[in-house]
Amino acid sequence: MRFLHAMIRVFDLPAAVRFFALLGLRQVRRSDYESGHFSLVFFSTGAPGDTAEIELTWNWDQPDAYTGGRNFGHLAFETDDIYALCAHLAANGVTIARPPRDGRMAFVRSPDAISVELLQKGSALPPAEPWLSAPNIGSW
Repeated sequence: MRFLHAMIRVFDLPAAVRFFALLGLRQVRRSDYESGHFSLVFFSTGAPGDTAEIELTWNWDQPDAYTGGRNFGHLAFETDDIYALCAHLAANGVTIARPPRDGRMAFVRSPDAISVELLQKGSALPPAEPWLSAPNIGSW
């Protein structure tokens, strides 16, 4: 058995695509189903040996944003430099809900309120500003 993908329903597909691209994921395929009024967009890390994907499901006729995004739990990604990734995300308008004060872990939220955990690869980085004194914002 192997893990294939996790599916997230999204309300604003362009915003969700931009968010996951900012994380460093690559769009690997998209399928639009006119008869069912939905689209599927798949992302992967592109890392050697990592075959897992995230499937974004966009229902064209969804009148309102989905609720209960936090009920999904969270996605988790390992990163080579958590400080650099958080700085990149923040510079592009993403709120760092739980800053990487410990040099190890941070949380952000997608445009559809899906929690995304970011974990430093290997050992934690030494605590550093501006993250060390940054407060939590919202929930994750």
